[in-house]
Amino acid sequence: MRLAISTGGGDAPGLNAVIRAAVLSAVHRGWECLGIKRGFGSLLGEGELMPLGPNEVRGITHLGGTILGTSSRGNPLKWRMQRPDGSWEERDRTQELLDAFRDNRLDALIAIGGDGTLGIALQLWKKGLPVVGVPKTIDNDVGATVATFGFDTAVSTATDAIDKLHSTAESHERVIVVEVMGRNAGFIALNSGLAGSADVILIPEIPFDIDKVCDKIRRREAEGRHFSIVVVAEGAVAKGGTVSLVDPAHERLGGIADKIAHSIEQMTGKETRSLVLGHLQRGGGPTTFDRLLALRFGAAAVRLVAEQRFGMMVALQPPRIVSVPIAEALATPRRVPVDSDSVATARDLGVSFGD
Repeated sequence: MRLAISTGGGDAPGLNAVIRAAVLSAVHRGWECLGIKRGFGSLLGEGELMPLGPNEVRGITHLGGTILGTSSRGNPLKWRMQRPDGSWEERDRTQELLDAFRDNRLDALIAIGGDGTLGIALQLWKKGLPVVGVPKTIDNDVGATVATFGFDTAVSTATDAIDKLHSTAESHERVIVVEVMGRNAGFIALNSGLAGSADVILIPEIPFDIDKVCDKIRRREAEGRHFSIVVVAEGAVAKGGTVSLVDPAHERLGGIADKIAHSIEQMTGKETRSLVLGHLQRGGGPTTFDRLLALRFGAAAVRLVAEQRFGMMVALQPPRIVSVPIAEALATPRRVPVDSDSVATARDLGVSFGD
């Protein structure tokens, strides 16, 4: 058995732990492992496949990032190619990938990624490629699994930042708006905001009214609390509005914190600053929870390959790691339930969601 492993999409703490678990689990079965670099890149002419054995994965469980590299723009179904005149076109290179897979005598693929990578994996499986998926996203928005590795680390990083901002916000009697990741799901904003004692939490699932956000800040001012912390997911939307984009051509989100900060300062007169945590949330070593989850996912993926249960994805459904069809996981992405215990807890503590 020659097993290929790829990591696609944005990086997340815990990727190396998945790779290590998968490689060691495969080697213990007498299999050979090869890593596909930069998503699917090294199957499509961008470098060579990387041999993976015990030596290559020694001591990487605690490391952030991925030893294979990754790409968020390497979709073989819509591969961007530059024409001689400098313009760009999209080309379907699926057949090239399938041919390269066979030419390298590969027997199965473990694809580690979020909804984009898993969607590609599903299409490749439908075209005959034997693939098993491992869900990865710091946004925690993949369906059919209670958690994805990387999420716990991202929340811990964001919470630590919010903790540090309290002292400077109070010292200068300012409002500070913190932007965290979360395109369609507000799990990072909700969990870090709640844990970090934020006063306002804005998430994609609950459209906000800026007047109500300002009302919360004014109430705190009247109570003698001359500072406020606002945590906003990058995909949060005002009622009747649209998401904030810094790169409309590629639908890259950003800028919502700055817009909200400007509105708060104009409407309340309070000095307001904004901070974008950005890729800081993706960096660093994984927490204990994420390390354990990643190791369990990696080993479980190899067990699925051994059982030839392709087209499936490993998932956490406590207390067990289970398998679900990739199609099922993608059919219903996870979102913050607006009637969830966490939202109710935040409301009971006086947190405003701007609604």
